[in-house]
Amino acid sequence: MAPFGTLTALSKVSLIFINECGPEEVAYRLYPRFYISGPAVPHSKPFRIWVDLLLYPTHTLPTAAAPVLVGVGLAIHDHVFAPLPAFLGFMASWLIHVSGVLTDNYVLLSRYPEVPEHPELLAALRKATLKLRMLRLAATGCIAAALLTGPYLWQFAGLGAVALGCIGIGASLGYSLGGPLSLTRLGIADAVFFLMFGIVAVAGTYYVQAVAATGHGVVPWSAFVLGLPVGALVTNVLLIDDLRDQDFDRAKGWRTGPVRLGAHWTRCEFVVLTAFAYAMPLGFWLWVSMSPAVLLTWLTLPSAFSIARTVWRSDCFSDLHPLTPRLSTVGVLYARLLAIGIAASQRSVLGWPFWQSGERRCKAWLGAAG
Repeated sequence: MAPFGTLTALSKVSLIFINECGPEEVAYRLYPRFYISGPAVPHSKPFRIWVDLLLYPTHTLPTAAAPVLVGVGLAIHDHVFAPLPAFLGFMASWLIHVSGVLTDNYVLLSRYPEVPEHPELLAALRKATLKLRMLRLAATGCIAAALLTGPYLWQFAGLGAVALGCIGIGASLGYSLGGPLSLTRLGIADAVFFLMFGIVAVAGTYYVQAVAATGHGVVPWSAFVLGLPVGALVTNVLLIDDLRDQDFDRAKGWRTGPVRLGAHWTRCEFVVLTAFAYAMPLGFWLWVSMSPAVLLTWLTLPSAFSIARTVWRSDCFSDLHPLTPRLSTVGVLYARLLAIGIAASQRSVLGWPFWQSGERRCKAWLGAAG
């Protein structure tokens, strides 16, 4: 497909036939390489629009749950598991995540109505089954609902819980809000996703449980390391979206990886993060003396490999679109198996520095070989 012209030119082309054939047909005609069987059929029922296209539970629920599961597994291992703080932390995280998704769609529909990235939503706006005011209220309502968990978490976790909530809200809304300082304009969304889902969410989940169980929130170094492979898989979900929507993002002026560096670079990043995610459990077993149960995460490797192969080979919208919920499901299954492996590990050895436990493991092997 020829490169995009200016946003003005795209607007003129869209307006020529948007009233004639609808936004879903506009998307098909402007971006034919994304489709193999014609334009998508829009969701006509408001309930399906909100559930399938806006709340997007097959994406938002697994990505919010994955780091929480790792934090819970580590808390069980350290005997500080507290179910209610963990559940409230998950609900707050999910609601903040959903608010970010709703805000992203609001920005897309209000500021870039000529970019048919989601033709079903454009069709719903045209038919008045969806209104921008409703999107704005829903995003605000999700933040308000997340804040309802604040008094309880404040009671047990104090200022730390408030700081974690503010960081999460800032990262979620900052994805598309903030003008030139938004994550998409700065081109750092993938790095922020990796940090938020791989470190902040895991350490935060552990922290609120530890404070509730012991009265003090000492977070071990392992809480900042064990979630890194989960952060890699969640970041890959974003990379799939970036590859799928690269032409739309270019029209909006967003500096995602495929826009700045090209699709090949982003595919290489995807493969590296996948390899990182599945190599880390082996390192946890060998050098952190965890239970070999952490290698249960490799049960999800065939699915991850299949997804990576499609990402590497295809530019087609119909191929990439279903990969987002698929990889989200793989990520949450991976996190569950990793949490089981962490919880099954011996408490006494997990606290060792990684070099010390690795030295012990190597000496054991050398002794056995001798």
